[in-house]
Amino acid sequence: MKASLPRVAYFPDSFREVNGVAHTSRHFEAFARRRNLPFLCVHAGERGPAVTEDGGVWTLELPRGALSFALEKDLRFDPAFLRHIPFVGEVMERFRPDLVHVTGPSEVGALGAGLALHLEVPLAASWHTNVHEYASRRANWLLRRLPPGPSAATGLTIQNAAMVIAAGFYRAADLVYAPNLELCAMLERWTGRPTRLMPRGVDAELFNPGKRTRALHESRMVLGFVGRLSVEKNITQLVAVQDELQRTGVRNFRFVIVGHGAEEAWLRERLHGADFTGVLHGEELARAYADMDLFVFPSHTDTFGNVVLEALASGVPAIVTRDGGPKTIVHDGETGRVVPDEDFASAIAGVLADGERHAAMRQAARAYALTASWDAVFEGVYAGYESILPKTRAWAARESSPPGRRA
Repeated sequence: MKASLPRVAYFPDSFREVNGVAHTSRHFEAFARRRNLPFLCVHAGERGPAVTEDGGVWTLELPRGALSFALEKDLRFDPAFLRHIPFVGEVMERFRPDLVHVTGPSEVGALGAGLALHLEVPLAASWHTNVHEYASRRANWLLRRLPPGPSAATGLTIQNAAMVIAAGFYRAADLVYAPNLELCAMLERWTGRPTRLMPRGVDAELFNPGKRTRALHESRMVLGFVGRLSVEKNITQLVAVQDELQRTGVRNFRFVIVGHGAEEAWLRERLHGADFTGVLHGEELARAYADMDLFVFPSHTDTFGNVVLEALASGVPAIVTRDGGPKTIVHDGETGRVVPDEDFASAIAGVLADGERHAAMRQAARAYALTASWDAVFEGVYAGYESILPKTRAWAARESSPPGRRA
């Protein structure tokens, strides 16, 4: 990175919650702390409003109010969040950002985008969630009541409408980031904005095969899933996998499910003998990954799949679908399998039946994960910032301008 580092005001959709945006955002702030970068992180939470300063890194946590409502178990939306504008504006005037970076069209993202426009600084926006696909999946309660033809057409209409709305938000940015090349191309088409790759990293010291507590060659294999237990994660496929394996005579397995969500009760009722751990963090999560034999992740909507990369770092091959971001980090036949839904069970059975192949996949998974560092990810983000920053930083130009003029 260049010596003249920009002052970045970062507005993530979520920070303390358990999801990919929060996970990436916490690592981004940690990167700024390690490098002592001028970095302001503005996010929603239970505390505040208050600013803390630690070296170059400032943190501003803003409480959601009584009007906020739940989107997930630990994720809320506050329609009155813009009431924080005066206070955040004062902090921004003190911090003097060279650019604003938002992660999506949430109330926090809208606040950040609006302040970037007001302060006349460049805006970067990163795409973390396929909101258009989520909207369609969340409408399943309606779609399954319609005949197949109208159901498909209505689902596509919902998906396209959500994409139009999301693209309108990202079109306000000077630069867009996306976690895989397919999404980069799609967002450039929809927004007309330059789009750069922003993949994800992994803490390969925390997530590693050495955390395993089970013997490597136990007769009963562990199939693992980590993530939100919700309809957009295609969790019904886990039950289909169980039923198909048992139908074909494969019974030496059990599921370990890490996470929570709206579909947990449904899954508990149908996934027989599974161990539901709830949400895990840190060393507990690392041990849970390392004790798995295969990671089963049937989501079609994930833009990258942080949990897949964590599984690979733990020496656990992954079985993923042909849609979405996880297929870009799983090399079919080397670090796992990339297959359609109907082939999940046969792919799992094939890997588990061949001990030598399974062992080779475990080694390849770990080797691949070692190439994915968070520092490299965020160094790439800062390199992208240079493409939208004026030669003279916004605040410096503003201070040197005659009274009454904006730079």
